[in-house]
Amino acid sequence: MSLRPIRKLIKAKPTLEGAGVHLRRAIGFGDPMEFDPFLLLDDLRGERPEDYRAGFPWHPHRGIETITYILAGTVEHGDSMGNSGVIGAGDVQWMTAGRGIIHQEMPKGDAQGRMHGFQLWANLPSSLKMTAPRYQEFKSAEIPEAVEDDGTRARLVCGSLFGKRGPVTGIASDPVYADISVPPGTRKTIPVETKSNAFAYVIAGSGKFCNASRPLAVPTEGVGWMDTALPMQVENRSLVLFDQGDEITVQAGEEGIRFLLVSGQPLKEPVAWYGPIVMNTQEELQTAYEQLQAGTFLKAGAA
Repeated sequence: MSLRPIRKLIKAKPTLEGAGVHLRRAIGFGDPMEFDPFLLLDDLRGERPEDYRAGFPWHPHRGIETITYILAGTVEHGDSMGNSGVIGAGDVQWMTAGRGIIHQEMPKGDAQGRMHGFQLWANLPSSLKMTAPRYQEFKSAEIPEAVEDDGTRARLVCGSLFGKRGPVTGIASDPVYADISVPPGTRKTIPVETKSNAFAYVIAGSGKFCNASRPLAVPTEGVGWMDTALPMQVENRSLVLFDQGDEITVQAGEEGIRFLLVSGQPLKEPVAWYGPIVMNTQEELQTAYEQLQAGTFLKAGAA
């Protein structure tokens, strides 16, 4: 087995998005190929409704998939195809925007005003950028949880881990999306598909991700360079981007650690990205925005 070295440690940055939503962004800055096939990861959590109630009013998407996973509160959603609904604590919505959709997402919070959720953007390969839009939406009870002998728990949204398989299927990049909790003081080794790019985003507690012993240093945004021969201490709202290998090892701190583990096969295709639309070329991107202005965006590529 080959332990994945740590390539980079990133602290999520405060960001204002939508109509004035305060959130933290962990992916979405710099080179989009670094996390291929993933483009963006936003962490929305708050206890003041004024920080999130403005939401994300009607906006378009093309060429990507948006994955919304909720831990607290609710999000009301609607789209140009007439779909509408609500996802709440423990639920997931995996939306394949394909050739185009216009939708809105409006966080509502829970009875105490708390809102906590994540949105991940995954790129689509060129062959599927103009596919028909579709949803896969699952309630909390439909998401399987693996429980290991050492007390480690993993909720599987997509892909397989610890003998369980998530309900989301048919995704081109063959991703794994897991919500993992490791008990206090526990050291856990987790398998990761060798050819996939992978990252862990800490959402509670703290711990150390063990690193391969080799004479390299990795950049840590906001901190500097760190010796990769040492275990890397990670706190809440920190993201660890891994290099190649087939497993990772984490040592949970005194309060335990909870993190999203995400991996996927890289597409290795050019990225032309502006706002909520991601294509392969600037010409395709320009065409998409011209269609938006002309009112033909939703008709493009339709049979």
